[in-house]
Amino acid sequence: MTPNNKQPSENGKQQDLTYIQKVWNTVAIVALLVVVILIARVAFNVLLMVLAGVLISVYFHGFGDMIQRRTKWSRRICMLISVGGSFIILAVLFWFMGTKISNQIAVLSDSLPNTVRTAKLKMAETPLGNKVLGYLSDDNSDQLFATAKQFFNTSFGVLGDLYIILFLAIFFTTSPNLYKDGIIKLMPASKKELGKCVIDRISLALKGWLKGMMLSMVLVFILLTIGLSIMNIPVALVLALFTGLLKLIPNFGSLAAMIPGVLLALTISTNTAIIVALIYMVTQTIVSYIVTPLIQKRMIDLPPALTILAQVLMGTLSGVLGVVLAVPLLAIVMILVDELYVKKIDQGLSE
Repeated sequence: MTPNNKQPSENGKQQDLTYIQKVWNTVAIVALLVVVILIARVAFNVLLMVLAGVLISVYFHGFGDMIQRRTKWSRRICMLISVGGSFIILAVLFWFMGTKISNQIAVLSDSLPNTVRTAKLKMAETPLGNKVLGYLSDDNSDQLFATAKQFFNTSFGVLGDLYIILFLAIFFTTSPNLYKDGIIKLMPASKKELGKCVIDRISLALKGWLKGMMLSMVLVFILLTIGLSIMNIPVALVLALFTGLLKLIPNFGSLAAMIPGVLLALTISTNTAIIVALIYMVTQTIVSYIVTPLIQKRMIDLPPALTILAQVLMGTLSGVLGVVLAVPLLAIVMILVDELYVKKIDQGLSE
């Protein structure tokens, strides 16, 4: 009887130990998954910074190509002029426009409380405005600011990210073949030609996107500066510059940039606000639907709904940097899918 009693108790202890071991294994697996997800998120932000550095490098090389075509100088001299000239142009622009822009920013910051107060009084006169004001109550506004703060958070802070992106761009600019050849060497011998084709196609698409985006930003800045100055809107230069920079964010950037301009115009009169809103919409329409498509012919055609979904997804994952780089990243994904999947299916059907 005694041995029989000991055997069930030993089996029970073994079952308890097995159960505890399973629990700890489960906890270890969950912890490992959490760590992997956190690392993947940080790694994804780093990849976005690499993409931003690549885009700046593409700009430098595109500018250098243009100089070389017109002058027939050596590649090294053209690239030095491209990089150095770009920084000199930025410095000159900030030198000539910096004082005026800083003065207008000071005026805007001083007049902003009165502008918001006047806009609230105007909005309170309509039922729809009352609903909007109710949504922008203290609790909702605090939640909105918290969301915006989280949206603008980055991996290393804004200045840290800019520092890393700038140095990556310089490294990619000085020796692009080193990184291109390194990627191709990682591929099997049978896929090296396909890898070169994909990289060249991605480079062409990014150049098209960059050309269209830069021209769009400059045109939006010029057109809005003229239109807002004609309407005697205060701080027209700052508003136009703000709108040009937000052109980096398709769809949502244009809407966000229009809000401060319309609010300032609303302090003058309702009719002025309507006219200013029309100036914003006409400018954005001309640039987005006429000028930009002519420049971005070489870029892959992206469905608008897919672009918006990519922006929302990237904004959720990586904040403002993800939204800015959503379109070029989507273009890269579309090219990879087309080259690695769609064309193989079409070849198989043709055979």
